[in-house]
Amino acid sequence: MASLMENLIEVLGQECDAYEGLLALSQKKTQVIASANLDHLQKITDDEQEAVGRITHLEKKRMEVTADIADVLNRDVEQLKLSNMIGMMAARPQEQAALAAAHDRLQGCVRELKRINEQNRELLENALEMVEFEMNMLQASKAAPETANYTRSAYNSGAQMGVSSGFDAKQ
Repeated sequence: MASLMENLIEVLGQECDAYEGLLALSQKKTQVIASANLDHLQKITDDEQEAVGRITHLEKKRMEVTADIADVLNRDVEQLKLSNMIGMMAARPQEQAALAAAHDRLQGCVRELKRINEQNRELLENALEMVEFEMNMLQASKAAPETANYTRSAYNSGAQMGVSSGFDAKQ
């Protein structure tokens, strides 16, 4: 059982390190989004995908160790959470403290990552709104005013000068 707990604490530490790396990338991404550097944004996104792959691998490893602990304790793996394990480790205060520290570190990192990702989402939405606004302004500037052409019965024909339909991708 002791070696299983050590394995769990080790995997949680590795998972925290991976999340901290992802957090650093997300913080860089905030600056890149603000500067609108698409090439650098693509590079950071690729790096994030690699980090997520490492986290997924570590998460599977953590689930395997947790399943082994559940087997040893004769508990349902679905009901065995880290907070429960911390409580069960009262007889081993050193391992309990290490497990609690890893749990708190992981929670704090995930919470901060969620906050940064929300901030990045808002920045991206604002950037998209700005692009849409600029596209509307561009289309509005291309629309010419109506001419003052009249028909034989003295009605305005309402023709527009130089109206082009659609978006001209060559500009």
